[in-house]
Amino acid sequence: MVEKITKYQRAFLRFVPSPFAELLAELLFESGVHFKIVKGRKTKWGDFRPKNIKGKPQITVNGDLNPYAFLITTLHEFAHLQTFQQYGLHAAPHGVEWKRNFQALISRIIDHPELPSSLRTALNKSINSLKASSCTDITLSRALASFDKVDTSVITLEKLPKNSKFVLNNRTFQKGLKRRTRFECLELSSNQTYLVHLMAKVQYIEDEE
Repeated sequence: MVEKITKYQRAFLRFVPSPFAELLAELLFESGVHFKIVKGRKTKWGDFRPKNIKGKPQITVNGDLNPYAFLITTLHEFAHLQTFQQYGLHAAPHGVEWKRNFQALISRIIDHPELPSSLRTALNKSINSLKASSCTDITLSRALASFDKVDTSVITLEKLPKNSKFVLNNRTFQKGLKRRTRFECLELSSNQTYLVHLMAKVQYIEDEE
């Protein structure tokens, strides 16, 4: 038991701040879930499936996340696992049952002295009205993004001026009007309008003079 938890803890140390690796190792050991660290995906940070191809519950988390985004995403997915174990498929994906489990997991880190104060503030604000994911909770999303490695060629869409041109997924767009948490963006090659999340990381194209 101790040896296995230690093994898991060493593995998690590559992806999360050291004070929180033990918690994730214990959760993994206790659950017996198939846990996979995968390549970055643009549409999601993590995923839970009740059954993988071997018929076992599975959690996947993107390996390119910053340490705190990896931590919160992993807790998010463990909350899905716990909800499934308790209620099967009878609970809504992000319903009351999931929120209760996620809040309980967050409570195990929220007062840790090594949790950054900015993240603690964001978690405290969202804990009583949790969104489906950190990507839909703008305050939490911004707090987590602040720990990303700085790339001067990349910027979040919300920081670009209106009508700016940018590249996303190898396609060129022009920023338009805001709609709640997304912007209307015109894809220049097709002249089609798409809704792009305000926290999407894009490559700004400076206007030629």
